[in-house]
Amino acid sequence: MAVTVKYRLSRPVPLDISLEICGLTVLLGISGSGKSTLLRALAGLVPAQGSPWNQVPADQRPVGYLPQGLALFPHLRVWENVAYSLRGPAGSRRQAVLPVLERLGVGELADRFPHALSGGQKQRVALARAMARKPALLLLDEPTSALDPVTRTEIFEELLQEIRNSGVPVLAATHDSGLCHFADRLAILDQGRIPVAGSPAEVFSSPPDPRVARLLGITNFLEGTVHSGRGGDLYAVAGAGWQLLGRSSCSLQMGDLVTLGIPAEVIRPVLEPCQAGPGENILSARLSHWRQEGLQVGLHFSHPFPLHARVSSPVAGSVLAGNAQMVVQIPAEFVHLWKSLRQSKDFS
Repeated sequence: MAVTVKYRLSRPVPLDISLEICGLTVLLGISGSGKSTLLRALAGLVPAQGSPWNQVPADQRPVGYLPQGLALFPHLRVWENVAYSLRGPAGSRRQAVLPVLERLGVGELADRFPHALSGGQKQRVALARAMARKPALLLLDEPTSALDPVTRTEIFEELLQEIRNSGVPVLAATHDSGLCHFADRLAILDQGRIPVAGSPAEVFSSPPDPRVARLLGITNFLEGTVHSGRGGDLYAVAGAGWQLLGRSSCSLQMGDLVTLGIPAEVIRPVLEPCQAGPGENILSARLSHWRQEGLQVGLHFSHPFPLHARVSSPVAGSVLAGNAQMVVQIPAEFVHLWKSLRQSKDFS
């Protein structure tokens, strides 16, 4: 089941959105880009023009909404929070929501107040409230923000399984690119529009511009000039003391100024000098410093250009046993090329 939404609004953030929502659709954007505003517009909580549900009051829309911060009523028990939007006598409303609470693993908490719940329990109760009205669309605003890092993945996976079982399409707004890996579909919100949407693999493999690439977690950017074409979407790009192969989704000409984006995770130090094969880049790089980054190690190179790599600790241990000059390998398929934005104000 899918829902196609087309919404336009001018305040508090100008938005002009057209998006197909199916399965779990993650809407990724920076803070302040209008993600929450779009969800509130779909829920009927801010004025907007669009379809479906144009001019339908919020309480009559078939939409379940889980806001950031969860917004549980502190003076109501769990079951009363979940049954808040339902009509009828208290007894029948309680009986109607108990199965929802049971499915989400919090049935025994029905008579507790929100202050007695953990973050994960509150998340489940808020989701139960959104699901209780049997929505045609479920909206989740920063759904992992109330969860601690230790239990976030476990709890969200459990909640996601319940959501998938319901068959309700979900739009989850977030600035956390890690949530994209749970998605069936990924959409980017930037400057009031959605420049790209598709499967996570499609979006991550071919970001349309450096702004989107930054949202997806790419941190290495540099500029160079197209030296030659290598067939298809592959080009050789040169800079001061370096040359790299990369991919571009648009046609480039010799001499074009381009911006390159390289994910830190695809850069691999090699212990022995080797010959670059087709579609590979081999560089001699100078390590300036390194630091532990969780279970990985960040390697920072200063020559032939600033470059940040992220590698596993065992690999890093072998590399760091040598000197500061090392060889790195970068697959050309992960070197993204875009026509340079130097003439624009900024893409950060």
